[in-house]
Amino acid sequence: MGKLEKLITKLLSGSADNNFRFEDLRSVLLSLGFTEKTTAGSHRIFYMANVLEIVNIQPDGNKAKPYQVKQVRSIILKYSLVSYE
Repeated sequence: MGKLEKLITKLLSGSADNNFRFEDLRSVLLSLGFTEKTTAGSHRIFYMANVLEIVNIQPDGNKAKPYQVKQVRSIILKYSLVSYE
């Protein structure tokens, strides 16, 4: 299992929402085909064709905010963006 697969498994498990690195969450979104738009501040906006939601994440130190990790997990599951868990 590669690093990306391990990150997605960790994300989908829900066991590490409070301890998920911002750069890892960003990498997962990019690998799934999301397009990143940077803003003037620390926010990162991600969007994807056929996904209605726009994902807005920002770092909390070097970690992702737990509620944003949960939102990304929800979108991955809702749209079946990965074929393994």
